[in-house]
Amino acid sequence: MKKIYSIGATATGGRNGHVKSDNGILDLEVRHPKALGGENDNYANPEMLFAAGYSACFDSALNLVINNEKAQTGTTTVTANVAISKLDNGGFGLAVELQINVPNVSIDLAQNLADKAHQICPYSNATRNNIDVKLTVTNNS
Repeated sequence: MKKIYSIGATATGGRNGHVKSDNGILDLEVRHPKALGGENDNYANPEMLFAAGYSACFDSALNLVINNEKAQTGTTTVTANVAISKLDNGGFGLAVELQINVPNVSIDLAQNLADKAHQICPYSNATRNNIDVKLTVTNNS
């Protein structure tokens, strides 16, 4: 695999700490969400950052597929809902539901485009056969 881009980020303090990207664009405090024992939900957390990255990446892959297929759609949206769960071995795992909206096309075409995007999206390729990823596709205008 030929590397075409790389970026790093450094965390200090884990889930109750700070994260900063190498270029300084991302520079924020992270905290446990309330559901995991945090005081509130007023801070970013690793699951939120994963959801943001996956949704942006998948929407880019989806739009690449749409352009390659020359499909006429409206503006697409992708929402990633990331859940953290306790595993039987005592560790933790993630699951993702991607809510994908491809307006102004049939539901069959919307599903086909989403399925093709799922094959090329870097996040989908990284998570495939490792965590549950569910695609929920709509075609709402």
